Amino acid sequence: MANVISSNPAMQDLKITFQESSLVLPLQQTEKRSFFLSNIDQILNYRIPTVSFFSANPDYPPQLVSERLKLALQKVLVPYDFIAGRFKLNQETGRLEIDCNSAGVGFVVASSEFSLAEIGDLLSPNLGFQQLAVHTLTDNLAPNDHANPPFILQVTSFKCGSFAIGMSVNHILLDGLSAKAFSQNLASQAFEGDKPFAVIPFFDRRLMSARSPPLVAFTHPEFFKPDLPTGTSGPPVFDCKKEELEFKVFKLTTTDINFLKEKAKRPETRISSFNAAATLIWQCKALSYGENQKDEERVSTFLNVVDLRSRLSPPLPEPYCGNAILVAYTSEKCQNLEKMPFSELVKMVAESPARVSDEYARSVIDWLEINRGLPCGEYMVSSWLRLGFEEVVFPWGKPQHSGPVVNHRKDICWIFPSSNNDGAINALVSLPAKEMERFESHFCNFFTSTNNSSSVSAEPTTTTISPDELVAQGLTTAI
Repeated sequence: MANVISSNPAMQDLKITFQESSLVLPLQQTEKRSFFLSNIDQILNYRIPTVSFFSANPDYPPQLVSERLKLALQKVLVPYDFIAGRFKLNQETGRLEIDCNSAGVGFVVASSEFSLAEIGDLLSPNLGFQQLAVHTLTDNLAPNDHANPPFILQVTSFKCGSFAIGMSVNHILLDGLSAKAFSQNLASQAFEGDKPFAVIPFFDRRLMSARSPPLVAFTHPEFFKPDLPTGTSGPPVFDCKKEELEFKVFKLTTTDINFLKEKAKRPETRISSFNAAATLIWQCKALSYGENQKDEERVSTFLNVVDLRSRLSPPLPEPYCGNAILVAYTSEKCQNLEKMPFSELVKMVAESPARVSDEYARSVIDWLEINRGLPCGEYMVSSWLRLGFEEVVFPWGKPQHSGPVVNHRKDICWIFPSSNNDGAINALVSLPAKEMERFESHFCNFFTSTNNSSSVSAEPTTTTISPDELVAQGLTTAI
């Protein structure tokens, strides 16, 4: 029988004191230039906040960690000069670019009055963790755009000697694999002495340019063209409706995952853990949409984030640094999602990425060249299962836990691995209260209705954020 396990309410105020809020510049002078952004880069104008927690290390007190990270940042910003730049709109082309002007990245040092033990379960979707990866700098830095650099790194110490490294990164700069490589390089430069980079990044994003002339060879229902006011220039910004949300982490153990795979089994078909978990999440989200489930014509579209590096011809260089991702879509009527065999739904989800070939991806890029569009779907699932942020080795060791921080997006679910390598899968879900109630009910009923003995847990207690709090905390950045 599936269980919903709740812990104590999340601690929403970590009693943070900000000790430093500054800009870090490249260690050496870099070339002033305009940095090309692909059409895919330009549709991802929103921030991804993440946080990694580290146990206390007597050889590396938080002050030394801050010093090492600041110097490491200065070093990596020499080759990663675009991260220290600022976004600008090219008035001639209407395209967003990065002005590599060495304006700097944000660097924040802070401390909390609590120990990690007092904060509790680090897997908790804790609103307080937003204080560990701030989106703006607190000092009055002129000009104004310097107060909101696209990349901010924060080191926060706890009274037990443990500390957190938070990053608030505009997605335009890096996708998941690029961010992992950046973290590896940052860690490598935090060691004493002159160490080589862990990964030699490939920066030329023109490999993802549109063709001339553009050739749209497919229909692309996974994108839509928004109505923009006359005279609007630059890529569109897709904002979210502001509403109160609840946040929960739904944890699937290896026993639960094996049960899902067994339910999804088809002759001579390999079922991945991600596809099994993502299908259940999509089904629960679609059926939680509204009070009235009798709308037989309502269609739910599921978006699955797909890496393009090996799908293009020729393949992109493995260390390609940029957004080499697209969304594969699966659509179905909600009444069918409720009635169809789970194995059939998993088959649909598993087959959708196969559609994203080299020609399909090029067609999307060309469509975005003609139409300033945005992703279009009810729910997007982004997998961090193979990114390996928890495996990055700093001089003070690996993270005790690493994962996404809750934000205002209710249309994206982040799936990330368990920090203790037990094979569990965690899904961070953000929904309004009534939808969360129905989501949780469908999630648990899926297991109990089939007499499964697995123990499925939704951790921890719901936390809620109001629209006013969203504005106050600067969390209205749009996807």
